[in-house]
Amino acid sequence: MSGNTFGTLFAVTNFGESHGPAIGCVIDGCPPGMALSEADIQGDLDRRRPGTSRHVTQRNEPDAVEILSGVYEGKTTGMPICLLIKNTDQRSKDYGDILNTFRPGHADYSYLQKYGIRDPRGGGRASARLTAPMVAAGAVAKKWLFEKYGTTFRGCMTQIGEMPLDFESWAHVPNNPFFAPVADVSRLETYMDALRKAGDSCGARIRVTASGMPVGLGEPLFDKLDADIAFAMMGINAVKGVEIGAGFASVTQRGTTHGDSLSPEGFKSNNAGGVLGGISTGQDLEVSIAIKPTSSIITPRESIDMAGATTSVVTKGRHDPCVGIRATPIAEAMLALVVMEHALRQRAQCGDVISPMRAINASA
Repeated sequence: MSGNTFGTLFAVTNFGESHGPAIGCVIDGCPPGMALSEADIQGDLDRRRPGTSRHVTQRNEPDAVEILSGVYEGKTTGMPICLLIKNTDQRSKDYGDILNTFRPGHADYSYLQKYGIRDPRGGGRASARLTAPMVAAGAVAKKWLFEKYGTTFRGCMTQIGEMPLDFESWAHVPNNPFFAPVADVSRLETYMDALRKAGDSCGARIRVTASGMPVGLGEPLFDKLDADIAFAMMGINAVKGVEIGAGFASVTQRGTTHGDSLSPEGFKSNNAGGVLGGISTGQDLEVSIAIKPTSSIITPRESIDMAGATTSVVTKGRHDPCVGIRATPIAEAMLALVVMEHALRQRAQCGDVISPMRAINASA
């Protein structure tokens, strides 16, 4: 009931606190025989880690991953894989002033009411720092899925605050700190600099996709692939909304345009986001998430103290003015974990099923 494990056949148990000695995860259910080293994981962690630009938290964590178990002579054994990431740049003193108060929008109040005790240092278990182990686990899932099916994952920012971004090319995404699919990010930098100077924060919208998807993943009625994707994305810190395919735009579409026509050459559109009846079609999975503004800001806000008296809260420390900036590799990882889970379920129940017709192309 503690809610720290994601998945069943590919189960990832997350542990640690933001300002504890280390964070990490245990992966149970990874198939044996796959070559795996720290280098296979470190790349995604480097994309997520803090301190990489002036637009994110300046906490300087190397996020160097260590494989403690589950790998022998460079290959997975089928046993639990323990991944450890040490915390090296904690500044717990920054949180001394909020020990007896509650940050608006943060989990301080709800954690105290549920457990009767809370770790105020960096938010404890409620910190976005705890997404790092999930990114590490997602890297393991990504590698297996690519080797087995050729499935690849990628994501980008499509809006920051009130600024929507026009999609130009996936090639631009790794070349800027925003994971933005545009060549020129100068207006984003100006926007973020002004936001930081104002002591405020903003939200973001992130798009994440999976290409080269196998057909048939997901089960009706309550283990639908898209339902599990929504569940996973809502498990990411600060996510307040999830869309699959056309999402809320479906409200204004007509049935004549929303339904994705099939042809001998393939699907003619992808409003469904790669899922029909909760089962993958082989089309790209298309997911968008909405991320709220960062709760920890230096602008004074009204709150209460432990005695219930009115007070003002100012959050010191090093925080992302927009947590969405580093959310892209996190969303990719969570999508990979869902696909991995369902790939193993499909192999277990329907691995020997032969369809009476060949699968059509993902796109005409």
